[in-house]
Amino acid sequence: MDSSHSPEDILQIVAKLVDQGHDFVLAVVLEAEGSTPCRAGAKAIMDAEGVLEGTIGGGWVEFKTQQRAAETIKIGRPIVLDFRLDSPAVGDDHPICGGAVRVLMDPMAVRHREAYATAAAIREAGQRGALLTSVRGQKEWDVAVQCLVEQAITAAVGFPGTEVIRSALEREESGLFVSEVASEGQRLEVLVEPVIPEPVLLIVGGGHVGQAVAAQAVLVGFHIVVIDDRPEFTRPALFPHGATMRCGKIAAEVAGFPFGEDTYIVIVTRGHKHDAAALAACLHERVAYIGMIITKLKVAMTRKDFVESGRATTEEFNRVYAPIGLAIGSVTVPEIAASIVAQLIAVRRNRS
Repeated sequence: MDSSHSPEDILQIVAKLVDQGHDFVLAVVLEAEGSTPCRAGAKAIMDAEGVLEGTIGGGWVEFKTQQRAAETIKIGRPIVLDFRLDSPAVGDDHPICGGAVRVLMDPMAVRHREAYATAAAIREAGQRGALLTSVRGQKEWDVAVQCLVEQAITAAVGFPGTEVIRSALEREESGLFVSEVASEGQRLEVLVEPVIPEPVLLIVGGGHVGQAVAAQAVLVGFHIVVIDDRPEFTRPALFPHGATMRCGKIAAEVAGFPFGEDTYIVIVTRGHKHDAAALAACLHERVAYIGMIITKLKVAMTRKDFVESGRATTEEFNRVYAPIGLAIGSVTVPEIAASIVAQLIAVRRNRS
């Protein structure tokens, strides 16, 4: 297996490995404080030989965690590891970034198979929910995992409570919540992870730039859809596995697309005429991002044309990222694609 899947994809892989009877440990970052190479909710599937899938940041933490994998599988019960990344010596193998990481190593994923499969199914169906990993104990740990579809997040859920879980889902941010008032003096830790569908990246134009954007965007968690009016530029072999191709008249295909608030649109057709037609077909939709590949010289001309023709107001046109991409001095096709994907990430992660 490879490690190019997002943490959400790992949930589906966990269910598959359980069904295959594979012995493994699911390493889950419960908490990451300060400067660390990972975040809460990061996951890696490990067996006695190494990391099968995913990552909890690599480096020293992942190496030390991997060293405990075989032992954890053998004893057959969860353990929790705490790492301080604060070595005083630069030349030491121990990291010096100053953070702290708490990792759950669970060899009993078979008990939680349905929760992981449900989370994967919720996301696949374009729905939202929350995955709750509860850890109770001190030296011996009891782990429970449940997945709730958004509509089922009610007052009956229990700690950490409906408001906290819904807030994490709204912010799309995982977090660990601790109750010191658990039964028998054992504290209860609950990792809340939002389960959300992949954002959709609609790439209008299947040429070299569109192909390069697709190749990079899939690695950061976008579901790819490509529109072009040329069959040779909508061949599945040109795009990442799982991408959707739509071949037809560009304006009609764009206009008929099922847009959502988590849709990102990159317009990179073979000419300005097609770019403008695609823009006109989606400019009034409620989407997260619209970017168009265009020179600085043509931006003002295009804005003037759209405003004077009544196809857009100045405010509406100003929603468009044009020229597309971050200004990093990109020249080659891969560099242009990198600037576009970086801008997609910035918009996705920084919007309130």
